[in-house]
Amino acid sequence: MANAREVRLRIRSVKNISQVTRALQAVSASKVRKSTEALMHTRPYATKAWQVLIHIAGQPGREQMHPLLTRRDSVDRILVVLLTGDRGLAGAFNTNIVRYAAHKFDQYPVPVDYVAVGRKGRDLLYRRRKSVVSEFSNLPPAPTFGDVSAIGRIAVEEFLSGKVDEVYLVYTDYISMARQVPDIKKLLPLEVSSGEGRVQDFQAAHRGLAATYLYEPDEMAILDEIIPRFTALQVYQAILESLASEHAARMLAMKNATDSATELADALQLEYNKVRQQGITNEILDIVGGAEALGSSK
Repeated sequence: MANAREVRLRIRSVKNISQVTRALQAVSASKVRKSTEALMHTRPYATKAWQVLIHIAGQPGREQMHPLLTRRDSVDRILVVLLTGDRGLAGAFNTNIVRYAAHKFDQYPVPVDYVAVGRKGRDLLYRRRKSVVSEFSNLPPAPTFGDVSAIGRIAVEEFLSGKVDEVYLVYTDYISMARQVPDIKKLLPLEVSSGEGRVQDFQAAHRGLAATYLYEPDEMAILDEIIPRFTALQVYQAILESLASEHAARMLAMKNATDSATELADALQLEYNKVRQQGITNEILDIVGGAEALGSSK
């Protein structure tokens, strides 16, 4: 059994750690609130963009209307945009999304290239010896659309150049403070008929309504502008989802760490009391034994 001084030092160390984890929990709670607010602010624009895109691409001959709507005859190579965090202390957040991507694409029948967004994902992909064609790390704490538009631009350029035939987006979907789910979305070619994405509820609510639009200057000019922009917008929304999920996961992990540190400190305090009581008992026994020895010698 450790002596009282060692136990006392351990108690002090555990309490110091609990103060740090409690502070990180508070910071993450503030950040997740800001991230969810930013996420909600992007949804109205995404909904309208998706509505116009569906209407245009739903016209006859959608395959010839724009290259980003055209499915390739054969898929020889794909690109995966993987979204992770730059920092740890978020539980299994980064590991789970990389494992999810590996489960989906490790046995893929064609070669897979990766665009790593986040330092943790980049390091894990390099460790697994994956083909990383580009990486983005140290994004601003509250990224704007302009900060991340280059990611969507790379996806569009790789697809249009013919280097890849499909582009997928792998990220963590924010459901609630206690639940974040890895998700995958086909980014290119755009699947306008599947109803996937943030506007699925919008489509369900407006099913059966046939709106009529007049486009200026023409549909092709609109497509050339809206499709690349909406592709980048999907990446931006996924980054906001991932950020909110990361902060929520970190907040939960720090809460669990704080609770564990508190329990450990209580257990160590009980052990310290036992050690201290044992020391007092031994001292009393020594005094009593010494007194009896003196009395018997007299």
